[in-house]
Amino acid sequence: MGTKSQKKSERFIPAEIAKKLPETSESMLADEYLTDRPEASCRVFRAYKGVPPHFHQQCDEYLYVVSGRGTFWMEDESTEAKFAPGHLLFFERNVVHALPTLIEEPVVFLSIDSPRREPDDIIFVNPEDGSASDFMLRNGQG
Repeated sequence: MGTKSQKKSERFIPAEIAKKLPETSESMLADEYLTDRPEASCRVFRAYKGVPPHFHQQCDEYLYVVSGRGTFWMEDESTEAKFAPGHLLFFERNVVHALPTLIEEPVVFLSIDSPRREPDDIIFVNPEDGSASDFMLRNGQG
């Protein structure tokens, strides 16, 4: 995978970056950082399977749907709703959320985390559902 940008400005094409992510993965997600600064990070990631309820302690997260369809919930299961390209999902740090169903693949998001989310900042509600190492395939590793 490529390297994250440290330039003062740059243009990205998230759909093209998504094509570089693996077709399959044993992990739940794979990502590519576009920018990675203390104030915020921006990534393109692909979901390969449903993601159980979890939360992040370090950042608020904005998820823009680049491709694919599925269901997503935030705060509790009663908010589960379908998403599609062009939708934007937002949740603050410590808000439990899940991606239970992938309907049409590839499911790709553009994610903006503010401030930056450390790669190991994933806490599953049920620890048996996974860990940071199960969660993300990063930069072709995993």
